[in-house]
Order: sequence, then structure tokens, then C-alpha cells
Amino acid sequence: MQTIEFGAAAITIEQILDIAHGSARVALSTDAGFVRRVGSGADFLARLLEQGATIYGVNTGYGDSCTVTIPADLVDALPLQLTRYHGCGLGRELDAVETRSVLACRLVSLCQGYSGVRMALLAQLAAFINHDILPCIPAEGSVGASGDLTPLSYVAAALLGERDVMYQGQRQPAADAMQAAGLQPLVLKPKEGLALMNGTAVMTGLACLAFSRAEHLSRFACRITALASVALQGNRGHFDPRLFAVKPHAGQIEAAAWVWSDLPAPVASPDGGGAQAAAAAPKTVGPRLQDRYSIRCAPHVIGVLRDALRWIRTDIENEINSANDNPLIDGIAEEVMHGGHFYGGHIAFAMDSLKTAVANIADLQDRQLALMVDATYNHGLPQNLSGSTGRRAAINHGFKAVQIGVSAWTAEALKQTMPASVFSRSTECHNQDKVSMGTIATRDCLRVLELSEQVTAAVAIAANQAVALREKTAPVCLGREASQFCARLREHSPWLDEDRPLERELRAVIALIRSQAVSLY
Repeated sequence: MQTIEFGAAAITIEQILDIAHGSARVALSTDAGFVRRVGSGADFLARLLEQGATIYGVNTGYGDSCTVTIPADLVDALPLQLTRYHGCGLGRELDAVETRSVLACRLVSLCQGYSGVRMALLAQLAAFINHDILPCIPAEGSVGASGDLTPLSYVAAALLGERDVMYQGQRQPAADAMQAAGLQPLVLKPKEGLALMNGTAVMTGLACLAFSRAEHLSRFACRITALASVALQGNRGHFDPRLFAVKPHAGQIEAAAWVWSDLPAPVASPDGGGAQAAAAAPKTVGPRLQDRYSIRCAPHVIGVLRDALRWIRTDIENEINSANDNPLIDGIAEEVMHGGHFYGGHIAFAMDSLKTAVANIADLQDRQLALMVDATYNHGLPQNLSGSTGRRAAINHGFKAVQIGVSAWTAEALKQTMPASVFSRSTECHNQDKVSMGTIATRDCLRVLELSEQVTAAVAIAANQAVALREKTAPVCLGREASQFCARLREHSPWLDEDRPLERELRAVIALIRSQAVSLY
């Protein structure tokens, strides 16, 4: 298992994912500059308190209560109160992968050294990751500014030995898990509750997972497009690199190149012109000069997602490696800076955009399946792609119900694309009067991905059946990797001649997609 050092260099999405999937441990940097930067913030705050300075969230109330002065003898109790009154989350609880991603993102942010926390807090958070002590975090209750207060209160409380965690496969009180792991409950210093909770770690941790799933789905969609093109006797020329060179969106070129590589290369002409000459003049290999848009324009649809992923990566990784609580403490310069870095607007916009681009992939594949199952449009394939022949063909219906399901999942995915970020609600006595809704946008995106992966699994199985049906009447040549892909799919969903329930096969292929176990391009 690899170890990822925090506090030394910027952390990538892939490193967060390695931690989230349990394939990496974390370690705090021992670099003297890092240790000094972190320690100086906590020391500076302590000196300010001794001098009687007023510091938001340290010796004042929170949010709209910032005008309330906290008596000196209650300052140490204030962060514990913050963690407790925010214990009102609802909805499903984050799963293990999501929770590890959240913990890792919070640790990266605090390791920037501008949050006024001690090394002891960072060590406790790192120990939770390495011992796999996972706070039970409800997914709902954050408006995305002041950060993910309510869900992150479950992280803060667990570090103190309060509330429940998952540990060694069992839900149990945090104090019990910590005792079993040889850890002591943390006692928070005055700003440490706010530092833990007043940030964007939940939306950012979930955004890392959404990014990875969307990136893999875009590759899957290219492979399925190639299968659908072969099944429908499509025109390979639609994906010619020369065509895309004159409209040079990078993601579109990339998607077209992947489809092109999966499709059969032109056969050498009988007059000896050779494959090179044939490739120079792409020919119609099916009954249509121009395929319908869901085939011909697939790179243009998938390319939007591929290009969006480029800038979305930048925004997510900026957020991962940011100090995003308030106030920020520069212990070396001895400054307290009040601001609004807890605002999750970049993640909100990124996730609203990503869910739209992903839903368009589901819609594309829904249309591809509609062409393949309909004998009016599929160029001689059986209705509903049924493999049944003879007398029993009359009672077998192939992928009829699957196509209905794909239509339902696609419609629900499209419905979820309403942007969450425009639904800001004034809250907390109008102190938080413009909020990001970033966590809601991210959860919406994950739901769109879930539905789109269902669509992708179904269309992959159907396209594989369609290619197999086409092979019964004429040779079909696919690229080596595409052929291996088809063989892998058949392990999970074999040839369909006699109708059978397909739920288990669909779930198996969905799991294959989500595990990213199939190498694509």
C-alpha cells in the first residue's frame, strides 16, 4: 500500500481516489517549513487570546451571532457546542469510499497551514484515515456555505469520541472504535471546531468520485458507439481523423479517434490500391450515406464531456488544495484574515455542468438503443434484438423491456440536470444570504451518474447482442480491444435467444462499469 504525504506537494484527484478506495495510507510531512507553518497559526491564536483580541468564531458566536462576545471562561467550550448543535443531518449516510474521500479532502485543506489548528488535530484526522475509522455522515443538510457545516460536524464529533463510526465492518460509538485502535479522543482548541467544519470537504470529496466516474463513462460511451455503428452497418467515415481536424475541439477529436480505432479498417481494394488508398476515401459500408445523429454526432456529444473534464479537474484540484475555512490565520505573518473561502461556488458550477454533460451521454445511448431494437431502423436486425428463431420467435421479446427501462433511467437523469447552484436560499438570519448549494449539486451529479451507468450497462449488453446477430449474416471485424470487450461482456450476459430475467446481468455489468475493471483506450 502506497503512502501519500500531506503538507509537501499538491494533492491530485487520483491520490484522493487512492485513499478513498483504501489503496493508500496518509502521512504528514516532517518538513520543518510545514511544521512551522502549521504550529505558528495555533501559537499566534493563543497569543491573541491572551492579549484580549476579538477573533470571529474563537471568542465570538458563529454566523449571525458574531456580535455575541463569549466569556473568557467559556471560550474552550465553544467549539464543542458548534459540533453538537450541527448534529442534525438527515438522508442516506455516505458510504465508505465517499467518507474516506471527505476525510482526505479535509486533511489536505487543513494542511495548507492557514486554519489555526495544531499538528495534533492533523495527526488525529490522519489516524482516522489510516485506521479506517469512518464517521457516519448524513448526506443532507448543507447549503454549501459556510461550507459543509452539518455533515462535517460528524467528522469533528468523531475525532472527539462522539457519535457513531463504521470500524472493522461494524457501526459503533466513536469512543469505542478509538479505544480499540489505541487512539485518545481529541480536545478541541478554540478555533479547531470551526476549522474542521467550515469548509468544502464534503462537496469536494464527492466531486472527486463524480469526476472519476464521468471520465470512465465517457470512454465506455465511445466503445458502445463503435459497437452500435457496426451493428447498424454505419459509415466509418463519420469518425475519420481528417474530418475532426477541421473542427479541433480536443475532446471531440479524442472521442472520434477512439471510435475510429475500434471500427474495422477498410479492406484493400481488388485493383491493388491497398488499404491506404481505401482509407483515403471512406466509403459507405451500410445502406445510408449518413448515419443518424446518435451515431454520426456521438463524438460531438461525448467530446463536450471530455473537454469539460479538463477544466473541472482544475477547479476540483484547486479546491482540494485550498484553505477554505474562515477566518484564515497566517501565523508567520501574524495576520487574521476574514473572508468567504468556505463558499463552494466553483464545485457547484462544475458539478451542475458535469451532470448535464453526463446526462447527454445517457440520452445519446438511449437513442442508439432505440435504433438498434427497432426493425424499421436497424437495417435487418430482428425486432428487439431477439436471438430466437423458429416457432418460438413469436413469444420471445428480446430487449423490449430493457429499452423501456433505459428510457425511464434516461428521463430521470435528464430531469436531475436542473442546476442546483441557482437555488440559493437565504438562511441563518440572512447572514448566509447567498449560498452555493455545491453539496446538493454534487449529490445530484452522483445520482445522474448512477442512472447513466444503468443506461450504459443496458446499451452495452444490447449492442453486444446486436453485433453477435450481425455476425450471423456477415463477417464483422472489430479492433482487438473492442473484440476483447465484447467477450468480457458475454461473461456477464451471454447470448439472448430465449427470454430470461436480465436484472442480475444488468447489475453485474453496472458493477463492472463502476469498478472501472475494464481497461478502455
